[in-house]
Amino acid sequence: MNREFLPLLEKIEESILSAIDSRLFLQSDLLFGHLDECVTPDYFNALAQPASDLIKSGGKRWRPLFLVLCALAYAEKSSFAEKETELVKQNAFLLTPLVEFVHTASLIHDDIEDNSDSRRGKPAAYITYGTDVAINAGSWLYFQAASPIEKADISLELKNRLYKALTLELRRLHLGQAMDITWHRHKAVIPSVEEYLAMVKCKTGTLASLSAKTGCLVASADDDFAGKTALVAAEIGAGFQIIDDVINLTLGNPGKKRGDDIVEGKKSLPVLIFAKKNPSDFKTLTSYFEDAAQNGIESPAVEKAIALLSESGAVEEARTQGINLINESCSKFARLFGEQNTFCKKITDLFTSMIP
Repeated sequence: MNREFLPLLEKIEESILSAIDSRLFLQSDLLFGHLDECVTPDYFNALAQPASDLIKSGGKRWRPLFLVLCALAYAEKSSFAEKETELVKQNAFLLTPLVEFVHTASLIHDDIEDNSDSRRGKPAAYITYGTDVAINAGSWLYFQAASPIEKADISLELKNRLYKALTLELRRLHLGQAMDITWHRHKAVIPSVEEYLAMVKCKTGTLASLSAKTGCLVASADDDFAGKTALVAAEIGAGFQIIDDVINLTLGNPGKKRGDDIVEGKKSLPVLIFAKKNPSDFKTLTSYFEDAAQNGIESPAVEKAIALLSESGAVEEARTQGINLINESCSKFARLFGEQNTFCKKITDLFTSMIP
């Protein structure tokens, strides 16, 4: 990521960490309303610790950065005065925990549903704290994500629009996960490429959509414009999910093991491209998946499956599709915000710098 973003990322990090600071729980009325005195901070920590640990373990933070850039891009498009722009900027930073908390909650639950044993190079939250604690912490964090809306210096009408955007994208996120789980559970089901893209636009793209929509709304964009940016952002999120699928089969995702998508039986885009173009060899690939699922990441079948996918050209074709989707979406943003918009150019810089 370009160094020019470091000042913004520092402010974003400050906002996110302050929103998950355990000292907030000493002022429990702000988060839970009136509670009996016997509900001590230890109980609050038991609720929030798994989420706090994962948030503090790192992450690219590109989604909250994207939120801020969208807010500033719309302020520039609307020719806001310096004072108006500064207020937009302050509220955008304040709202950044919203998207990062939703993202973190989804990771906690995703690791449980995928039976993944690690996240960001450490044991997954459910392994460290137990499945029951992790599920509860992740669920709480989805709700806690909305708390910055209450603190923002904005109208009640805008707060309602932000709540509506959040709940819409949360429903879409869970729909996408439901599609993915369906394909995991039913091994014989081979979704189409179109179904896969629809799934990742919901499961992964919805977080980019929420970032873009929140940024535009806090800068006073109308629902039509915010909705258009959300649709384009979903395509960017899908593009990066495709690239993550490819990285899983090549370099290996940071903090994860190369090829763990094979073990999990994921119907990723390289797999679907392979199935479409090499139907006669798909039974061989399926046998590798079955062996990997039974014997784990150390099974030789993992590398055999990766080799089959790579040698067929399916991995490289998927990578090209992901990059094209990101680049085309950046061009759409330029048309929405204006070709010369300073912050729209930064959005393009952000996403192009993230392509490996």
